Amino acid sequence: MPAPKNLFKQALVARNRQIGLWLNMAEALPAEIAGQTGFDWLVIDGEHGPNDLRSILAQLQALATSPSEAVVRPPIGETWVIKQLLDIGARTLLVPMVDSPEQARELVSAVRYPPEGKRGLGAAVARASAFSTIADYADTAADEICLLVQAETRMAIDNIEAIAAIEGVDGIFIGPADLSADMGYRGRIEAPEVQEVIEKAIRRIVAAGKPAGILTFNEELNRRYLDLGATFVAVGADVTEFSTALRSLAGRYGRGSAEARGPASY
Repeated sequence: MPAPKNLFKQALVARNRQIGLWLNMAEALPAEIAGQTGFDWLVIDGEHGPNDLRSILAQLQALATSPSEAVVRPPIGETWVIKQLLDIGARTLLVPMVDSPEQARELVSAVRYPPEGKRGLGAAVARASAFSTIADYADTAADEICLLVQAETRMAIDNIEAIAAIEGVDGIFIGPADLSADMGYRGRIEAPEVQEVIEKAIRRIVAAGKPAGILTFNEELNRRYLDLGATFVAVGADVTEFSTALRSLAGRYGRGSAEARGPASY
């Protein structure tokens, strides 16, 4: 029996739009709830969310029956981190801060077993192989692993075509916050100078034959990126949506933030 099909990876190859959400709460229950809301992909964020290996595992388990693809973002693209994430069942990775084709090539090696790569062969005791019940896992895993790399600096943008040319890179995701900071526009992703770079980068990724992705909390920008040809676009985060919804609910009863309303009185 081969590794289960990665329908998200197939959708990227077919250039079918995939709308995603960031999971930063680092808890299984919010992840499970998000998994039933209709998003195509959900990012378990190990870079800016308070996650560790066990909390990521719990969220993967919570999303096991969800139609949404669980995408795991490690804190850094190190081989040992990637090995652990793959063994606990992550099959789509979003790796931050990939600036060069050399880095991308190393990541491809990290997600593949020898002789094609250097992933440690521990599938026999791993959740990824359903604890050895997927007999052909080691031979078929590479076909279903989806490797997405983040372009978040001017160097990465300069190297877009070279990164896209690396076989085994399944998509390039633009990180607008870090990119804007690297360009000298920290916190101003809407700046025309930043948007010009982002829009050109999306076109270049698409022209190079790879799916392009991005995340913003701005619906107008997200729709613009989709129109430009971006395939996988994340449109929000659980933390911000939860906070906004609760503030709205409190506001409907005349309640502001704790700082604004002062000590509670009943």
